[in-house]
Amino acid sequence: MMPNSKLTTNPIDASELSFDDFKTIVINDYKIAVESRQASLLGRKEVLTGKAKFGIFGDGKELPQIAMAKAFKNGDWRSGYYRDQTFAFAAGICTIKEFFAQLYANPSVEADPASAGRQMNCHFATRSLNEDGSWKDLTDIKNSSSDIAPTGGQMARLVGLAYASKLYRQNPELEYLKNFSVNGNEVAFGTIGNASTSEGVFFEAINAAGVLQIPMAMSVWDDAYGISVPAKYQTTKEDISEILKGFQRDEKAEGYEIYKVRGWDYPALCETYQRAIDVCRSEHVPVLIHVTEVTQPQGHSTSGSHERYKDKDRLEWEKEYDCILQMRKWMLESAIISEEEILELENTAKKFVRETQKEAWNEFLASIKAEKDLVVAAINNVANGDPALIKIASVLASTPDAQRREVISSARKALRLSISQPSSARNELLDWYNDQAGLNEDRYHSKLFTDGAESPMLVNELKPAYNELSKMVDGRELLNACFDANFARDQRLVAFGEDLGAIGDVNQGFAGLQAKYGELRITDTGIREMTIIGQGIGLALRGLRPIAEIQYLDYLLYALNILSDDLASLSYRTKAGQKAPVIIRTRGHRLEGVWHSGSPIGMILGSLRGLHICVPRNMTQAAGMYNTLFRSDEPALLIECLNGYRLKEKLPENVGEYTVPLGKAEVIREGSDLTVVSYGSTLRIVEEAAEELAQLGISIEIVDPQTLLPFDTDQLCAQSLARTNKLLVVDEDVPGGGTAFLLQQILEVQNGYYHLDGQPRTLSAKAHRPPYGSDGDYFSKPSVDDVIEVVYAMMNESNPGKYPAIY
Repeated sequence: MMPNSKLTTNPIDASELSFDDFKTIVINDYKIAVESRQASLLGRKEVLTGKAKFGIFGDGKELPQIAMAKAFKNGDWRSGYYRDQTFAFAAGICTIKEFFAQLYANPSVEADPASAGRQMNCHFATRSLNEDGSWKDLTDIKNSSSDIAPTGGQMARLVGLAYASKLYRQNPELEYLKNFSVNGNEVAFGTIGNASTSEGVFFEAINAAGVLQIPMAMSVWDDAYGISVPAKYQTTKEDISEILKGFQRDEKAEGYEIYKVRGWDYPALCETYQRAIDVCRSEHVPVLIHVTEVTQPQGHSTSGSHERYKDKDRLEWEKEYDCILQMRKWMLESAIISEEEILELENTAKKFVRETQKEAWNEFLASIKAEKDLVVAAINNVANGDPALIKIASVLASTPDAQRREVISSARKALRLSISQPSSARNELLDWYNDQAGLNEDRYHSKLFTDGAESPMLVNELKPAYNELSKMVDGRELLNACFDANFARDQRLVAFGEDLGAIGDVNQGFAGLQAKYGELRITDTGIREMTIIGQGIGLALRGLRPIAEIQYLDYLLYALNILSDDLASLSYRTKAGQKAPVIIRTRGHRLEGVWHSGSPIGMILGSLRGLHICVPRNMTQAAGMYNTLFRSDEPALLIECLNGYRLKEKLPENVGEYTVPLGKAEVIREGSDLTVVSYGSTLRIVEEAAEELAQLGISIEIVDPQTLLPFDTDQLCAQSLARTNKLLVVDEDVPGGGTAFLLQQILEVQNGYYHLDGQPRTLSAKAHRPPYGSDGDYFSKPSVDDVIEVVYAMMNESNPGKYPAIY
């Protein structure tokens, strides 16, 4: 059975418009829709002819996106997915030329402001930052947070973008942040395909927005499929708004306003979006707009055809109820435009898109063509009759539309083949290649971090200060004093997480601070790790300074998709066009049992490049790192030692001011026989082992890297190895986890290999999570006994006469 096909004739609210003005608006909307469709059709051709690698487009969704754009105002935010091209054109956040530049992966920020060629087409972003990393006036532009390809991943940050409006409206202390909000009037617009509403992050985010009561406008484009899989396999009752009816607000409880509208009904779409967004904006109520009967004329992507999985009846219905065709029919029937006028408009739109595409392609090739011509000439100069080199130049010269990889690869091959033929011509080619290496580093590898004027690497180090009155306190009390001082100093700081608010977190780091600073700034959340991180990302994108707490390091797994896909790649994928200085606070390392003893450092290092990874050995160092991060603008994960909250430490008198620089290792015990590198809780194990080792006549030097990303920028580890010539790396991750990274950094990056006179060793936990209880911890993770005996065995290996085997 086909969807309801009765054409609705609800008029657009035009009470304040003349008919001519009304006609002008409608005709312009149709023009945008036709241009967008042509961009989709032409974009697919460009992929299939090999000019682009892959394409995914927004055809079939033009009208609802135009209606949504009408309600999208300066200061508003979008967090959508990769079918929103018509919205991007209509809202002015992307031009058709920029659309094609991204399709061709043009690495110029000017050509592709969204991603500088780093993202697949239809991944939109506006540039929130100036070149020095400072903020633009975000209330003066229409904002789009940077898209990611995981189809539900945008939901988590959407919660934070909308939550920011609530904080700006309800917290008068934020009124001075004029560049970020106008009284919290901004709406966060989310979009998703119907199939992706099956993802857990969708339901988690929908629930969170309902609890928080925030101005979040969620649009679901429902084309009845998820790639080839129909809705009956995706959604209970095949209808997302039907199963979310329990979220509808009423006189008994807060909730959502839920709307349902057909995707081909232009007047009803305009009316629905105007009504829905007015409620969302004025009342701060989340709304869901379920746009049904949407088509997808070209199928899911350029990888295949929808004719393979849609039956004849469905394909015929999609042709008839194509939204542009239905709008065309309505315009003619309503005497808004004549057949001759509409044909002229359509032909003009096709010509414009075609000319724009050619312009984008030619601009993309222009700089590469200059490089190609130069390399061809340079290789011919080097060749001096060598047929192999002449062939390389000839092949490159005859390659139509050669791309940069072909140019660079030809130069590299020519340099290899001419290695035994030194000449001034070869030197010129080599100089050119070396210059290009720097340019390509910027094009393809730069801006993993923002590296702006507020980089944490530029924060001046300030040592903790003590006096004769400085008292010994629990580690948790030191942290609490640090947070208290910073919340008093900076109104932008907010913190949220499970058990963080009323009880001050499970280890009391925030004890009493909610009562002092209020629930808007220090807040409990539900058990929803993905949206806890998403709240942080969205708030940070809007100028606030969030601390998003994940209660235990083990639970980071439940938010790893958002951390890795979204936060860690944000600066890179926008080439520093956006930043989200979130601090993820958690606790880990030594506790007991399978679920509360995690040290998955290898997982973190492999998936979170783009975050600073801080592993302080105690709360004094942790507080100093927080002070650094609070004064800078890049995201970080800080792992507090679970067994350190009740250990006594001296309270600095400048507890909210002193800073621990990131990337600076520290030698915490000098020694001469062997270097031990460790971090976090295992450092105390190593320090304890050092005392007994000294009694055995062994002097170990202990190096604490303090942060793993960045790692030991002064290369203290290699300097220590130069003195001791032996290396042991100790951590609590699985074998080959974090220790593999540490060895790669010390031996390869720092060239520590050249200082060794024996095999480097690692001491890690077992390959499984530890069983419950003290015995489980002892037998599963490095103990004092383990450290002593591994160090002793290494000394036995180098001098068995002096250090006879223990066993």
